[in-house]
Amino acid sequence: MIEWLGIDHLFELSGSEAIAGFLTPLVVFAVFFLLQLILPARKVPGYVTDPATGEPRRYRLNGLLVYAVVLIVWAFELTGMERAWFYRSSVYAVAGGTVLAIIFTLAVVFSQPKGENENTWLALWEGRAREVSFLGVDVKMYLYVVGGAMFALNALSGAAYHYELFGADSNPGVFLYAAFFAFYIMDYFIFERVQLYTYDLIHENLGFKLMWGGLIVYGWLYILPLWGMAVHPDPGFSGPFRYVWLIGTPVLFLGGWAIGRGANLQKYTFKRWPDRKFLGLIDPVHIEAGDRKILCSGFWGVARHFNYLGEGFLALSISLVFGYVGNLWAWTYFIFIVSFFTTRQIYDERFCAEKYGPEKWAEYQERVKYRIFPGIY
Repeated sequence: MIEWLGIDHLFELSGSEAIAGFLTPLVVFAVFFLLQLILPARKVPGYVTDPATGEPRRYRLNGLLVYAVVLIVWAFELTGMERAWFYRSSVYAVAGGTVLAIIFTLAVVFSQPKGENENTWLALWEGRAREVSFLGVDVKMYLYVVGGAMFALNALSGAAYHYELFGADSNPGVFLYAAFFAFYIMDYFIFERVQLYTYDLIHENLGFKLMWGGLIVYGWLYILPLWGMAVHPDPGFSGPFRYVWLIGTPVLFLGGWAIGRGANLQKYTFKRWPDRKFLGLIDPVHIEAGDRKILCSGFWGVARHFNYLGEGFLALSISLVFGYVGNLWAWTYFIFIVSFFTTRQIYDERFCAEKYGPEKWAEYQERVKYRIFPGIY
């Protein structure tokens, strides 16, 4: 089965290497925590209110610096670890990281009062507490710093493995793939404060869903396409089609990134400065819903979840960048992203109807008719 799937190369570690791979997340999680704890950070207020003070909850943000440090350590092999190690040990690291995510979940969930959630299994999945800090490090932001940075490092490690395997016959699409996500995560950390105004930080509780999702799914499993594609050489395109492939996929990626980043940045700007024009150009038109406001201009006047379309275009560029459109591995990220956000927007709609009131949300739906894809859906 493993050989048929084309991932037998991920099971070639020796016994001692397999143990090291299983323990790799433990070392990674500890190192990231120390870096977040000791590196300089800016302290900023977020959107969430601290119930103890009634003031906005404050966060230490140093994700960009942490990201820069781990990239340098990885690139120059300063720990003696080979650049391809994260990729080669992926399967074992996912297993070890999942065990740690379970342990972390048990510690976080059972350290909190039951509250309204009496069902223990549901509490373990969804969590009980919305905000937890440890030694001044916010757990949610820790999850996203570790997950984001490891996403990029795993992608880069896969590219290093690919080059070791093929050398001059390497697929440039694999290197583009790694570059896409190294840039994507750098952008995430540059705008790290925007994350404080997103759904996960504001509404999600800390359970296994968020713990495993932030650390393992985001950090290791988002590179699933590489599990199958790192062992394929240059697809051999020539002539004009090669230029279409190598130029078109980055353009599609950047287009998707621009939609997603622009939409999220516009909403962040509106939440912090409701009267400010976005980029000095787009007036913040909104619908009054009691003490809340529904933004319905700019990106949010095109579709109600237009940022998800950006993620879809970005994911499509990932499927195409390898040059093997008939290989299912190339489409795994796209399938996940489309399935995830298509489902999530349904829950978003229900939540927003409760948050703003069914009449006001219906008014927004009437004004902005499409959910994700203007003119289609």
